[in-house]
Amino acid sequence: MMQSKLVLENGSEFIGTSFGADKPISGEVVFNTGMVGYPEALTDPSYRGQILVFTYPLIGNYGVPNEEFESDKIQVSGLVVADYSEKYSHWQAAKSLSDWLKEQGIPAISGIDTRKLTKMLRERGTMLGKIVNGKNVDFHNPNQENLVQEVSIKNSIIYNETGEKRIILIDCGVKNNIIRNLTKRNLQVIRVPYDYNFFDEKFDGLIISNGPGDPKMCTETIKNVRKALEKNIPTFGICLGNQILALAAGGNTYKLKYGHRSQNQPCIRNGTKRCYITTQNHGFAVDMKTLSSDWEELFVNANDGTNEGIKHKTKPFFSVQFHPEGHSGPEDTNFLFDEFVRML
Repeated sequence: MMQSKLVLENGSEFIGTSFGADKPISGEVVFNTGMVGYPEALTDPSYRGQILVFTYPLIGNYGVPNEEFESDKIQVSGLVVADYSEKYSHWQAAKSLSDWLKEQGIPAISGIDTRKLTKMLRERGTMLGKIVNGKNVDFHNPNQENLVQEVSIKNSIIYNETGEKRIILIDCGVKNNIIRNLTKRNLQVIRVPYDYNFFDEKFDGLIISNGPGDPKMCTETIKNVRKALEKNIPTFGICLGNQILALAAGGNTYKLKYGHRSQNQPCIRNGTKRCYITTQNHGFAVDMKTLSSDWEELFVNANDGTNEGIKHKTKPFFSVQFHPEGHSGPEDTNFLFDEFVRML
């Protein structure tokens, strides 16, 4: 294995060993504190443009399966780990993580002090960075691009055509397990591009998916969701969908210092003492103070008090900042799909 280097925009450098594609890459450096699910995380479109740091030290130990991905390819720009396991063992494993990364042209670096790196990101905030192995590359800020446009489908797709109710799913970078959860509830799902004008379709409800980047880049999506709210169409937003729903309702969003990315984020449902453990992957949040009195907070993050969901007081609109489909887990909030179905 050849030597590789992670360089941050503040000048910090971390020397390690390359185990992915032999090329330089630049992006936004973020960390995930989950202990399992690296194939699902790497294929999550919400990570588009980002160099992902896993804080859990043993990555690659169960290889890579042939299925159960969240999209059709690896979405991260690069990967950083403390300890890459060259030898893997799992009955579903089809190949090593290193081989998979090389196949898809994704650089990766191991042997990094990820604890030191994560503390730096927590104190300074998310930073731009680059993985350099022989060749250099300029720093690049992916949040200045329309990342949703990159990950959204170009043409509509229909799933479960015999479903009882018809749902429009706005694909802002949707995870496959969201689609699985909808079809499992016998819904016909019409997956459409993020900027698609879906009002010529016949449908019973609307879902706004997760996705990468700054929600304010999704101007066409926001406009279409605002029109759906005016028509009182039952609407459910997930992750980026929470932010888009808030913007469509006249609210505002802001960038978090270092975001929430893990499978262990605690969220309290408003008006109860019930805390749910959730999967999350986002760098922006909703500013509740900017929404009208017609809206209420649905969930709040137990760690930092940030918004984790909104709900209209009288109309069938709600959204959550976390992932109720929870793949690779947890599934504590899977019931929210049932709440959406009951609104139809």
